[in-house]
Amino acid sequence: MSQVLENIKTRRSVRSYQDAQIPREQLEQILTAGLYAPSAKNSQLCQFTVVQGKEKLEALRDAIAKAIHNPDYHHFYNAPTLVMVSAPKDYPLAVPDCAVALENMFLAAHDLKLGSVWINQLGGICDQPEIRSILTKYGVPESHNVYGCAAIGYPAVEIAPDRENRDKVVFA
Repeated sequence: MSQVLENIKTRRSVRSYQDAQIPREQLEQILTAGLYAPSAKNSQLCQFTVVQGKEKLEALRDAIAKAIHNPDYHHFYNAPTLVMVSAPKDYPLAVPDCAVALENMFLAAHDLKLGSVWINQLGGICDQPEIRSILTKYGVPESHNVYGCAAIGYPAVEIAPDRENRDKVVFA
């Protein structure tokens, strides 16, 4: 089996991370994988905003908790790095373009023996004032929505190697 297929088959979402920050070189490799993702008509409109540091991550997490009315929200899973993927609000293909960029980053992180998980809460709340204030402060353009995020770090738990085999392929 090819290394690419093996990477796809063995990648899992990680929901518990060590405190250790990932090296800058590895982060740059992961971001490069996202930059090389396909985009509709080669538009390349996605922006990646990297958030690191407990204070910044906690400020964003707390604002999300308030915006979604869930004081128990803690879903960056203690990851030391969050990559927010955004695109212009008026771009009709933002969701698939951001999704494929995230998938490339997830696969690159897995290849580097790092864990990752999709964080999706920002999608519908980007323009709430407290959220927008933080996004703008962190460098997300006001004209953009965040369509997904990648929490990335060293797994703090053993990752389940097997996946339920589901027969979902139909040939017509």
